Amino acid sequence: MDLLQNDWTKQLQEDNNSVVLDVRTQEEVDLGIIPESIHIDIYKGQGFIEEVNQLDKTKNYYVYCKAGGRSAQACAVMNQLGFENTYNLIGGFSEWQGEVAFKE
Repeated sequence: MDLLQNDWTKQLQEDNNSVVLDVRTQEEVDLGIIPESIHIDIYKGQGFIEEVNQLDKTKNYYVYCKAGGRSAQACAVMNQLGFENTYNLIGGFSEWQGEVAFKE
């Protein structure tokens, strides 16, 4: 499901069964992340599918990339793998107005 940032953020804050998933490249991740997110690069192809498939399918996934395109693809792939609740951030990290963290 595609959500605008306000809805995505509000729903995420109220969701105690959530995981934030960053599907950007490592170079993009180095520029900053949405706090508490896990990183699996969608460009890994089959590797992305294998890593995502190991995640807990009972959780709700809030997925983002740079602009919203790759994360929409990631949500579609995850839905095919049996994830019921995936939420794509429209506009992605490039339009993110919230807090930004940096991985060490």
